Amino acid sequence: MDKQAWGSQLKELRSIIRKEQFINEARALALNLHSMVYSSKISDTNQRTFEDELWENLNEETARKAVNTKGRTVVYGIWHATRIEDITMNLLVTGEGQIFEKGDWAAKTNAPVRHTGNSLDKEEIARFSELINIGELQAYRMAVARNSENIIRNLKPEEMKRGVYQANLQRILDEHAVDDVPSANWLIDFWGKKDVAGIILMPCLRHQLVHLNESMEAKKHKR
Repeated sequence: MDKQAWGSQLKELRSIIRKEQFINEARALALNLHSMVYSSKISDTNQRTFEDELWENLNEETARKAVNTKGRTVVYGIWHATRIEDITMNLLVTGEGQIFEKGDWAAKTNAPVRHTGNSLDKEEIARFSELINIGELQAYRMAVARNSENIIRNLKPEEMKRGVYQANLQRILDEHAVDDVPSANWLIDFWGKKDVAGIILMPCLRHQLVHLNESMEAKKHKR
């Protein structure tokens, strides 16, 4: 699947995801799109995914130090996209709590922050990228992906139009999942206006591809 085809399928999903009679088609389409923005190890397929392409022939120095035009590294992009999916799917869709907290991923990844990274400047991104344990970051990402796919498989048709759990918006800040500064906490209002379908369409799907594309841009500046 190329990115144009992926985008066309996302558009199709957007047109049916809130229609209860198309729940089976919507689930299948969402899972297929999701599989393409994560490692093929998640879905145990021979199909090369967009994330596979990112890690292919990528050395550690480039992953940590090469930056795109926004000053963001590959590992920052992977962290940021994964944290946002974890936060939104598990605090706002299911209300059951972050994978990050359940698996002690703060210690495992050696990340200097718990939050999404929205508030980090270029120097802080460089420091973050120097410290992060890349292998554990990849393991955390796989755990988030598998959990999200399980959530999608088990959502009831009527849940797609349900609003997110408003009580957990404050919990996001309390757990330091989003930095409580203007450059980051706008996310709380943004997510709070979405329904479950909107979370799947954006943080879980489109947002992932946006940051894979940004990371691919950084990769081009090989070290």
